[in-house]
Amino acid sequence: MNDKSLVADHGRFSTLSPRYTHTAIALHWIIAVSIIALLILGLTMEDFPKQYQALAYQTHKSLGLTVLILSIVRIIWRLTHKAPPYPESMKLWEKVAAQLVHVGLYVLMLALPLTGWALVSSSPLGYPTIWFGLFEWPALPFFANVEDKKAISDAFGEVHESLAWICIALVALHVGAALKHQFINHDGIMARMLPWLR
Repeated sequence: MNDKSLVADHGRFSTLSPRYTHTAIALHWIIAVSIIALLILGLTMEDFPKQYQALAYQTHKSLGLTVLILSIVRIIWRLTHKAPPYPESMKLWEKVAAQLVHVGLYVLMLALPLTGWALVSSSPLGYPTIWFGLFEWPALPFFANVEDKKAISDAFGEVHESLAWICIALVALHVGAALKHQFINHDGIMARMLPWLR
């Protein structure tokens, strides 16, 4: 490839893929890393040595609540700041699929922490949630006078686990699509969320 081709290709890459705002990028990566940590903890914390299980559960709960708050901030930011357009080279079905995956991830970023919070709040064990060891996070008040807390807590636990597996599938789709656009399509989609990438 000659110098002119390189310049033309770089121009196409930059023009078609304006970046997200710095705030959107920061929120994306903080939430993304937290979700990955949450999924790993959720799958492994029951197998932790007994002396570390309490810490693992508290960390899982603290991260989940943090994701809930940051996701609300991110949704507000997204509603008030227009996202960069997709490259014109993307087919309609790809744009629709991307939108559906994004909507699904936004729903899960709220639903997973909320069902986890409900699970803990309705648990008959009554363990408090101490947010990163700093203060006690309040339980949801709806379950204070419920008689059969175990049944409700178990139900929320099943929903929470099912949503986690859906989240794993959507995250895999999201990452796979981003890598495809970066290394096969070369259309700059991935660079919109990676400031150092050109």
